[in-house]
Amino acid sequence: MATISYVDDFSSWVQSFSFSIPIKVRFSDTDAYGHLNNTKVFVYFEEARIEFLKKINLFSFNMPTMLVVRDMQCDYLQEVFFDDQLTVYCKVGDIGRTSVDLHYMAKNEKGEVVLTARGRLVQLSKETKRPFSWPKSIKNQLSSFL
Repeated sequence: MATISYVDDFSSWVQSFSFSIPIKVRFSDTDAYGHLNNTKVFVYFEEARIEFLKKINLFSFNMPTMLVVRDMQCDYLQEVFFDDQLTVYCKVGDIGRTSVDLHYMAKNEKGEVVLTARGRLVQLSKETKRPFSWPKSIKNQLSSFL
């Protein structure tokens, strides 16, 4: 298997995920060859991220802060096709002063890892649009999902 820069021990990393959502590959998600289009995976990761953040009570339009995506990176390990049933996982990878690095993984119906990814979210003040430090309570909450 190719080296994945954000994963030290692949087997342990795979086992460390607990949150997931099911996603079925739609026809509109595929390219002319029937493969999952390389841009569509980021929509799948977004769906998993939103559901994960809702589960840990960090997704609300009523908060004084907002989380914005700073960067995303994906490693494509196996082909994915129309009508494949995927399980997309999301977890906390690392916590910074104003940011959190989330890790993602997608498995096919055989339980094989087909995609891995990571992305950094930055917490900003809605008022100033400047980075906003995590309160200790939220940092502790995020730490419980490392």
